[in-house]
This record gives sequence, structure tokens and C-alpha cells, in this order.
Amino acid sequence: MTPPVIHVAAALAVDDRGRALMVRKHGTTMFMQPGGKIEPGEHPLDALRRELGEELGLDLPTASFTWVGTFEEDAANEPGHVVRAEVYSVTVDGASPVAAAEIAECRWVDVADPGDIDLAPLSREALLPILVARTGG
Repeated sequence: MTPPVIHVAAALAVDDRGRALMVRKHGTTMFMQPGGKIEPGEHPLDALRRELGEELGLDLPTASFTWVGTFEEDAANEPGHVVRAEVYSVTVDGASPVAAAEIAECRWVDVADPGDIDLAPLSREALLPILVARTGG
């Protein structure tokens, strides 16, 4: 039986030092790329811009995003589900994001050595390796 799919848009957000922006939702332990669920009929980039505004106070122009690809991995906080992420890269001012709404914490991490934080499968298996490859780390 095919596991249920959670369709999301996610930001591969970095600052000018190449660090990745990671978020953790209230009541969870895993850090992941910021983003969220795509509403029916909503374009993934519109969903991502909406989520970044609601959860981190970021208002980034559409032109600042670059399409990366679609990735699937086991969902971090919904056992038995798969997350399918429409991923866009964007550079963010390191001082700009502020955790709000369902986000308990946001932090910048070294992409090659994120430390001892608990990473969501999608971040660990697909997204942070993309950033490592881009930086040659």
C-alpha cells in the first residue's frame, strides 16, 4: 500500500555566509527547511512565500527564488506518511527570520556540519547535501 503524501513547498534558504535556515515546529524535535503545505489550487511558490511570511516574517519577492526540484522522503512528524516537497532556493538576510505561528525555533546551521540537531529525513537525505555540493563542502 502506498503511504499518504503530504504535498509541501520548501525553501532551501541560505544567508550570505552559506548557512542554511532550519526551523522546528512547536511540539516537535526535528529541524527542517522552512515552508509548508500547499493549499488546493495554490502554486507552490505562492504557498512558500505565504508560509515564509506567516512563520518567519519574511516577505521575499517572487524573483528572488530559484526552482531546485521535487523531492520525496519519509515525513518527519507524520509517521507512515511521505512528504513531497517542491523546493526553491533563496538567499535571506541572516537577521531577518523570526519564529512565529507554528514555528518554535529557527536557526542558521553550517550545511557541512549542522551539529547535533535532529534533522528531518528530507533535510538530511536530500536538501542539505545539495547545499554541501554547491559549496564544495
